[in-house]
Amino acid sequence: MRKKFIIILAVIIIGLALSGYWYYKNQVFSKSILKLEILGPESAQIGAEIEYTVKYKNNSDFTLEDAKINFEYPEFSVGEEEKNMVTKTLQDIYPGDEQTTKFKVRLFGKEDDLKVAKVYLSYSPRNLSAHYESNTTFTTKIEEVPMTLDFDLPSKLETGKEIEFSLNYFSNVDYLLSGLKLTIEYPEKFDLISSDPRNLGGSEWEIADLKKAEGGRVKITGRVTAQSGERATFKAKLGIWQNGDFILLKETTKDIDVADSMLYISQQINGSSNYIASPGERLHFEIYFKNIGNSQFENLYLINKLDGSTFDLSTIDAPLGQTRSGDNLIVWDWKQVPDLQRLDVQQEGKVEFYVNLKNEWAPGSTQSNNTVAQNTVNISDISQSFQVKVNSRLVVLPRVMYEDNGIFGNSGPYPPAANQPTTYTINWKVQNLYNNVKNIKVRATLPVGVSLTGKISPSSEGSRFSFDSVSREIVWTVGDLSAGDSNDLYFQVSLSGGGTIVNHSQITGEDQWTNINIVRDGQALDTSMVDSSVPSGGEE
Repeated sequence: MRKKFIIILAVIIIGLALSGYWYYKNQVFSKSILKLEILGPESAQIGAEIEYTVKYKNNSDFTLEDAKINFEYPEFSVGEEEKNMVTKTLQDIYPGDEQTTKFKVRLFGKEDDLKVAKVYLSYSPRNLSAHYESNTTFTTKIEEVPMTLDFDLPSKLETGKEIEFSLNYFSNVDYLLSGLKLTIEYPEKFDLISSDPRNLGGSEWEIADLKKAEGGRVKITGRVTAQSGERATFKAKLGIWQNGDFILLKETTKDIDVADSMLYISQQINGSSNYIASPGERLHFEIYFKNIGNSQFENLYLINKLDGSTFDLSTIDAPLGQTRSGDNLIVWDWKQVPDLQRLDVQQEGKVEFYVNLKNEWAPGSTQSNNTVAQNTVNISDISQSFQVKVNSRLVVLPRVMYEDNGIFGNSGPYPPAANQPTTYTINWKVQNLYNNVKNIKVRATLPVGVSLTGKISPSSEGSRFSFDSVSREIVWTVGDLSAGDSNDLYFQVSLSGGGTIVNHSQITGEDQWTNINIVRDGQALDTSMVDSSVPSGGEE
């Protein structure tokens, strides 16, 4: 019995020893023996590519197997892969081994945001059943956001007065920014009238992709209705959408003092306060200013600024006003204008000037649709902007050809000979430069002796072309043209001898911005003008 007890005791002791050995073997390894760290920049500029280096060293006596790195990019960043976390499988890490692996990324957010990169390294020590994971983090501060977001607003506004201001934005980020969104938070007592471009829901705009050194602006017209002495605060935010999240990049705030209006400024053009102008037209401006305050004004200056993109500054004629050649400013001072020297309560004064609108202006120098000519009046720190709607420039450019490059192929003698028919190709080119215009038509009459051959190009315009044999009137129904669009028609006529081929043409259309019916004349064509383009836009 005693012998059996000794044997059982020995088995128990051996079992405990083996268990202790395996327990010890599994516990002698500590995950702190694996040194894991992230090296990277402590600060960064948004959009700039930075690099994180993950460094790890095996300080144990064990070979680490099944090693795997999971690198988690900072929130709102763009890595080398379209994933939030990247996994890399590693080779066995032998005792004493020190290795690195790199990850490139671009960070996004606003100034002073802290962006945290995380790394997890999992492994199993050889001959041990345990599985371990080490982790660490690294924080980078967004120190610079090379973007501009700025309100173009005065420091003081008059209550109840209509104002026009802009919000300018610019990117100097060395990365293409897409999915941009701009929001404006208006003061509580602000009435929005319009914006360009048009907004989404009153205060949001989707912005086109921005490359480095690109920008734009949003123009806003509205009215502050706060009381005198109050402050009106405008706020704006610019950011991008990423995977359904809005990332704020830049924000700005502008505080405006609201004051009572003391001067009322108004103007008339060609005797009307709602005048609609046409390209090339001469305009007579009368600017009125009235003292609606409680005290008189003395020694005032009035400055009028013209939009140089639409006005022909060389045609300015300003009685009593001072101008400089090519300048878009006209200045009247109290030494020349008695009403500016002393303006009593409820007294009204006036200055005037003349200027021409340009016939044409470069695309993009003003709105491509809904065109306006603008001037701004400043007097005693009070500013008022005015806009006059401008009709589209709708023209027909007539041309007559004998050699028509195979459009129809003309026949007969040229120069023309008496009693021998010669065919000619007539080209009407219609151009609509500024506003959307509907129901455009071109009309002209054929002199007696001139006949149509029936050839029309393009053939699709044949159903829009008509001829009245009694009145001898040709009508081409062009239809609708958007701002900047054009259209061409070719038709063939026959005439014996020389003389007029097509009488004066006339183009008409309905301007959708000004609601004005535009009527303009084109030049007549005769045999002396063959193969030549009509000068001055085809108008007399």
